[in-house]
Amino acid sequence: MRVLLMDAETIGRWVEMRLALWPDTPAADHRAEVESALAESDRYASFLCEDEAGVAAGFAEASIRRDYVNGCETSPVGFLEGIYVLPAYRRRGVARALITAVERWATAQGCQELASDTASDNLRSQSLHMALGFEETERVVYFRKELAPAVADN
Repeated sequence: MRVLLMDAETIGRWVEMRLALWPDTPAADHRAEVESALAESDRYASFLCEDEAGVAAGFAEASIRRDYVNGCETSPVGFLEGIYVLPAYRRRGVARALITAVERWATAQGCQELASDTASDNLRSQSLHMALGFEETERVVYFRKELAPAVADN
């Protein structure tokens, strides 16, 4: 297995990996997000893991966050935005190789911590995070309330 930093030459493969992880987002939107990330390479990075034949096995995306990150004590913080390993390559070290690449990148960006999140019902992702050395810091329930449009004063 080998891990590559994604770039303009790997946009097509990058979009394919994103579609596998986030299938409800249209390919055009993924492509726009990838191009935006490439334009801010000091803030975003994505890594592709290939097998010996050059076939994509998985990918990971990371960012640098400078705002508050739940459970973290430092800033900036490396943030694992997403990780996906194709089913045929699971339990073969792909996720670990991707996280190692993300950790190296985040450290080079001046980060002392790597954070991530997942849905409270995504037990598979939670198990993967724990296996990769993450520790749970807190659980949060988010709320929203729709506001009525403002009424102009007369």
